[in-house]
Amino acid sequence: MFKKFVLLAISLFAFTTTQAIAADSLIDRINNKGTITVGTEGTYAPFTYHDADGKLTGYDVEVTRAVAEKLGVKVEFKETVWDSMMAGLKAGRFDIVANQVALTTPERKATFDKSEPYSWSGAMMVVRADENSIKGLNDIKGRKAAQSLTSNYGELAREKQANIVPVDGLAQSLLVVQQKRADLTLNDSLAILDYLKKNPNAGLKTVWESPADEKLGSGLIVNKGNDEALAKMSAAIVELQKDGTLKKLGEQFFGKDISVK
Repeated sequence: MFKKFVLLAISLFAFTTTQAIAADSLIDRINNKGTITVGTEGTYAPFTYHDADGKLTGYDVEVTRAVAEKLGVKVEFKETVWDSMMAGLKAGRFDIVANQVALTTPERKATFDKSEPYSWSGAMMVVRADENSIKGLNDIKGRKAAQSLTSNYGELAREKQANIVPVDGLAQSLLVVQQKRADLTLNDSLAILDYLKKNPNAGLKTVWESPADEKLGSGLIVNKGNDEALAKMSAAIVELQKDGTLKKLGEQFFGKDISVK
């Protein structure tokens, strides 16, 4: 009798725990107009950064806020460095990542899912203004590339056999190139153009960018198993494109609509 009681108690505990987890699932929070948590850098202008008043903003941040408004939910941003962001999502530290993620590797595709893209961009290479020996990807073998270790661009640099100089983000990578501690950096074309526009005397220049047919679409990233929630977010993004919200945000941060390929 005691053994049966213990087994019953364990079964009830497991059922209650499963119910609690289900009740706190992403789709339930969306359906119940609750709060979703979003991982983002906060240091990756113009996608996610702090303005002069200290407010978190940027294209990805404002798109996420617009999606949340469409869904009728609240959004709480949790800022973290890029190199631990995807691990944080996998561990459940937040529900979503909004940080220009395109899911390019088989490992990430096996672990995460992506919403409808809200931006399209490609890789771009930056070197010092007086550097004339690097003109494209075929020239970076054995050269020092300032890259975030787990970024799409770091993967590209390693693929082309560059020597990686680890950095935390775009701003640091450009500084390292300026200081001659690295020869180049590969990063997002839109972010680089934004930086060079704001810093015309940075002593840097672009020498290569990926062709239009190789542009990647970035979207909101969730752990696998959230298909229904992801579908609702994708539908909201499609609505935001149709009603002109994405075009307006693109023009605000880049001077053009970046939600179309």
